[in-house]
Amino acid sequence: MQAQEIAVSSGVSLFHVGPPLALGPLPSFFYFSLSGSDSLTKDPFNQPVQFLQGAKMRVFSMTLPGHEEGLSPHDALQLWARKMEGGLDPLGTFLNEVALAVDFAVKEKCIDPTRMGIGGLSRGALFAAHAAARDPRFRFLLGFAPLTQLSFTKEFAGMQNLPCVKNFDIQNLAPKLSERSTRFYIGNRDTRVGTRACVDVILAFAEDAYAKKIHSPLAECIITPSIGRDGHGTSPEVFRQGSEWIKQCLLPSSS
Repeated sequence: MQAQEIAVSSGVSLFHVGPPLALGPLPSFFYFSLSGSDSLTKDPFNQPVQFLQGAKMRVFSMTLPGHEEGLSPHDALQLWARKMEGGLDPLGTFLNEVALAVDFAVKEKCIDPTRMGIGGLSRGALFAAHAAARDPRFRFLLGFAPLTQLSFTKEFAGMQNLPCVKNFDIQNLAPKLSERSTRFYIGNRDTRVGTRACVDVILAFAEDAYAKKIHSPLAECIITPSIGRDGHGTSPEVFRQGSEWIKQCLLPSSS
């Protein structure tokens, strides 16, 4: 599988796999994990992409901050923490780039704006949720082992109460996301991003939806046995289930 790169603007690129762009607008899933290319092509991070192969839809990605060429993804959160402590906002900058890229892709007729989903793995899910909150065209949100609270991570120890950190907790997005279809998968003892933190987000979405008189809220959390280091791994079967869900959301006739 090879990802194609689209130059959106100076320094901003959008990567994609799937049917050729010449076929016109199609349902699309934005998926974040590492760099734009690795998210789509590097196993096991790209397993959702693998399970979506052959579907009449495109999968897009972009390079997360701190995941540029020459940088180790293991150091990314530490890099964010240092920059935020210094008054910079790498996460907000990236989200602005995502908005720019989405508008570009819609304008260039790469995307059917009525059938858009977004998701991510771990830290990628954090960006997916915030991008969805900014853009109501993302009707479906999918997270695998989602990082829902920056303030929970070891890299942000001592910074938990800073507004610039707390503002990125996904729970704050409940008023904007509670009416969207959301599915999160989390291990039953994920000590890297916090199982309870993930569950609390879904509960917040459900409570906000109920307050809006939606008696069957669309947010769900699927808890599975933890695997891997810190219980933070995601199994191929979970990736398959999540991929099938997003495919059925975007291509309902295939279900």
